[in-house]
Amino acid sequence: MVNITEKIKEIEEEMKKTQKNKATEYHLGLLKGKLARLRAQLLEPGPGGVGTAGTGFDVSKSGDARIALVGFPSVGKSTFLSKVTKTKSEVAAYSFTTLTAIPGVLEYGGAEIQVLDLPGIIEGAAEGKGRGRQTSDMVLMILDATKRAEQRYLLERELEAVGIRLNQDPPNIYLKQKKAGGMKITFSAPPKYLDEKMLYNILRDNKMLNCEVLVRDEYATVDQFIDVIMKDHRTYIKCLYVYNKIDSISLEHLNTLAHEPHTQVMSCELDLGITDVVERCWDELKLIRIYTKRKGIDPDFSEALIVRDKSTIEDVCDAIHRTLKESFKYALVWGASARHVPQRVGLGHTVSDEDVVSIVGSKSGLATTTK
Repeated sequence: MVNITEKIKEIEEEMKKTQKNKATEYHLGLLKGKLARLRAQLLEPGPGGVGTAGTGFDVSKSGDARIALVGFPSVGKSTFLSKVTKTKSEVAAYSFTTLTAIPGVLEYGGAEIQVLDLPGIIEGAAEGKGRGRQTSDMVLMILDATKRAEQRYLLERELEAVGIRLNQDPPNIYLKQKKAGGMKITFSAPPKYLDEKMLYNILRDNKMLNCEVLVRDEYATVDQFIDVIMKDHRTYIKCLYVYNKIDSISLEHLNTLAHEPHTQVMSCELDLGITDVVERCWDELKLIRIYTKRKGIDPDFSEALIVRDKSTIEDVCDAIHRTLKESFKYALVWGASARHVPQRVGLGHTVSDEDVVSIVGSKSGLATTTK
């Protein structure tokens, strides 16, 4: 019996041989749907896939956020990690020095951010040689500024193949499975790249015979529609492209790289731009600092509670202790989010960076402390 990997290669070969034009759009769309389904099966744990218990890395997530370092061997990931954290990762001027996932902790802005140096990504990760998708808040793609653009393209292609979508929003397509009633496919506006017959057959191939579909984006592509079907196997995540070794390129090339979207440049060798990369990571993670206060006692500004941007008082309570909401009465807030100081607010109040918060319970007037 032909295994999943061979089926994937057969479909990829057929797609390469098929010319892209109006007449072949439908056929290519169906092939893409089958390819996505097979890749999802390949990454599933169990006998049918390669994502078994012994595959990949397994590092417990810790701290206030996690950043995953990805890149080809010897681009400077290990050096960068050792410079921004207290971690000692084996560093050498040859390939494949990082043999296992190396976690480090970056302390910045009162937060502890876990930075994970993943084993060098190589071509073929999507066919079982990679480390699989792991939970991260952000991807830091370390690239060699002296290499051609193919390096970034290959990394993006491999991450795309395992369901990771970099710097993208989920497609504006509604899909709901039902127990009966058949398929109902609706378009908010005439689609530019989709048609009902194509969607019907892709849904049928995925055994979604009873469902409701509403395509709200007239520019939605077949790839985006497949992503909606395979949503349990898709991860939408921010990515910052970091070009290392800028000391080895011309000023003209450096200027071009520095102005690309979602990009920072640095030289680990000369300690140039590393602080800028860290600051950019902080901005992209959108973490904010909250200081807690007890009644009659000044707040402790030496230790912050770290939460996500646009968090509410309810999120602050959860970050302190899961049961805190049970005795919650109101909160007093000092800072940018308060209309006057202190402002008495409820659980739905949105906090701002460096707000001071005092939680008052129904049984006692004591405010909370940080974790």
